[in-house]
Amino acid sequence: LVSLLLIGIAAWGIGFGLISSFRVVGVAIAVGIFLFLIALVGLIGAVKHHQVLLFFYMIILLLVFIVQFSVSCACLALNKEQQSQLLEVGWNNTNSARTDIERNLNCCGFRTFNPNETCLSDCFRSHQCRPCLLVIEEYSGMVLRFVGGIGLFFSFTEILGVWLTYRYRNQKDPRANPSAFL
Repeated sequence: LVSLLLIGIAAWGIGFGLISSFRVVGVAIAVGIFLFLIALVGLIGAVKHHQVLLFFYMIILLLVFIVQFSVSCACLALNKEQQSQLLEVGWNNTNSARTDIERNLNCCGFRTFNPNETCLSDCFRSHQCRPCLLVIEEYSGMVLRFVGGIGLFFSFTEILGVWLTYRYRNQKDPRANPSAFL
């Protein structure tokens, strides 16, 4: 479900022109497909009572839990100064994201507005633009808390999946021959 939601949000972002960076969308779609395939491995392993598939599902889900828990905690632990530094690094390293931000948030420049530079924002014509750092900071704290909280919730459901897989991985198939060893 989460993987299909991730793929859908990436497609929605492209469809409405909110995201023009192919890397961002490609990574989101690739992660969604990876999570979908992992869920499929777990489903097939559970239906077929296949111990090896369930073992690999359990290990991969544990690794996904560790990564997701770490990223969620990092999102929740960032203070304003660290957020500002992270935003500046992202601003300086991507041109496509910079133009998307300027166009969608109606701002120009990162820390200061320079009327001599080019900007795709509507406010550029009137030279009344705010710096993008101020506009982004309004949203970044809220978005980081939201993403961190959602990630933390789903990471605990993943650890529940790991525990259930570990607990029931060695059960015998009730439809199998009772004398067969699984």
